[in-house]
Amino acid sequence: MTDMGQAYVDVAMVLGRYFDGLYNCDASLLGEVFHPKAQLATVSEGDLATLDIPSWLDVVAKRESPASRGEARLDQIVSIEFGSLNTALARVQCAIGPKLFTDFISLVRIADDWRIIAKVYQFELID
Repeated sequence: MTDMGQAYVDVAMVLGRYFDGLYNCDASLLGEVFHPKAQLATVSEGDLATLDIPSWLDVVAKRESPASRGEARLDQIVSIEFGSLNTALARVQCAIGPKLFTDFISLVRIADDWRIIAKVYQFELID
């Protein structure tokens, strides 16, 4: 496999763990896929809202998981693009409750370990 092919596989695996963490509200797992200095941002509700990873993980740990409610998983990797063997941008979608999220996830590879460094997201209500 080429270096770029392996990078694609590695990033897709991180995104799979990201989806698992969201579906199960597993803050520990999400803490492994996000870089500790990562940031989240959205304007879904009209104003810019930002959050650091420790604060977001606290929110995730306290909410009821989609898994516990028996929700269907709608996880999808829409695209993965590479700027180099050390940077990538993924567009993904998933559903939590009545919201369908579109996430733009920036990843960096540090010492052969891919981590999410930024997440910009929006959601729309599912009918």
